[in-house]
Amino acid sequence: MQEEFVDTPDALRALCTKLHDSEWIALDTEFIREKTYYPRLCLIQVCNGEIAACVDPLRLNDLQPLLKILYDDRIVKVLHAARQDLEIFLNDYQRLPMPVFDTQPAAALLGHGDQIGYANLVNLVLDVELPKDQSRTDWSQRPLNAQQTRYALDDVVYLGQLYSQMHSQLSERGRLQWLSADFAMLADPDTYYPQPETMWQRVKGRQRLRGRQLAVLQTLASWRETQARARNLPRKWILKDEVLIELSRRIPRDLSGLAQVRGIEPAQLRRDGKVLLESIAQAADSVQAQWPQDKARGKPLSIQQEAMVDLLSAALRLLGEQHQLSPLAIASHKELEHFVRGDADCPLLEGWRYALAGSTLQALLRGERQLKVQDGHLAMIADPH
Repeated sequence: MQEEFVDTPDALRALCTKLHDSEWIALDTEFIREKTYYPRLCLIQVCNGEIAACVDPLRLNDLQPLLKILYDDRIVKVLHAARQDLEIFLNDYQRLPMPVFDTQPAAALLGHGDQIGYANLVNLVLDVELPKDQSRTDWSQRPLNAQQTRYALDDVVYLGQLYSQMHSQLSERGRLQWLSADFAMLADPDTYYPQPETMWQRVKGRQRLRGRQLAVLQTLASWRETQARARNLPRKWILKDEVLIELSRRIPRDLSGLAQVRGIEPAQLRRDGKVLLESIAQAADSVQAQWPQDKARGKPLSIQQEAMVDLLSAALRLLGEQHQLSPLAIASHKELEHFVRGDADCPLLEGWRYALAGSTLQALLRGERQLKVQDGHLAMIADPH
């Protein structure tokens, strides 16, 4: 396979001429975001099975020849764990390169485990062991050495082989359409721009808060998200999670109380103290009907419901074995709890998960199916009555 490092306009145009008629292109990026909210693109890797290239956006002022290829809807873009890579293109160019094929959910549907990493998947499927020694590279530094370039190229060289095998296997098993919902989510810009008012649900330690404290957390987490985007700074540089939790727990009403919270620096107190106090007061004084509910915590399951979850977990293992899938690829333990509670937004009630398992699990809860030990094996049978 021809391999290139592209960092001049002429080399970029020559590369894109070779990629123009590709049916698919394996795509990956290298970026840094330790000091920013938005990732900074440092390298783009592409491969069509005949040529593999690292394209250097730090040396090229105009990427339009490559972008024209990547945004060509006749060409399938093959990625692994695509979300972060696609987010970069949406942030930088306001569009998502579609259509895509993500080998990570595809791997789950072929029984290779839930959320498997790229190197492990290449090893498992292609029997190739990739080095992992460059995973902490600062990709903004130039020049890149031979080991770094090799690592970057490997991220796309084997993607095409994975795509070819997986596409055929999924087609043979009638599972290609199962991925439609996953890929539709990747094509939705809202996937990459979570609403600020929902960000409190990602704050570590929120389980310790109740009632109006959660209302304060929701307001503060929303403010932090808005500020992080506006200032292009990591969320934790605006306010760390533990500071959000402590502010929500104490609910300070003046600058003196705010200053007593560990993690609030004097400079931040001067810059943001007033708006923080206003936000806290507004949330703390809101009516109870406006307080958010932590659905992830939920009401504790009853003994009967816990037993039902255990029953469904056993049934899910059987269904996973029957379809050669990891049970976790179908549903997590927490999702089974939501299923037993009757939550309407449970993934088991949608798409291929419902067709494969959800409808059967519902029948089990209705008593229309049974789990039974037959000849030393657990089996699921129709209710004989």
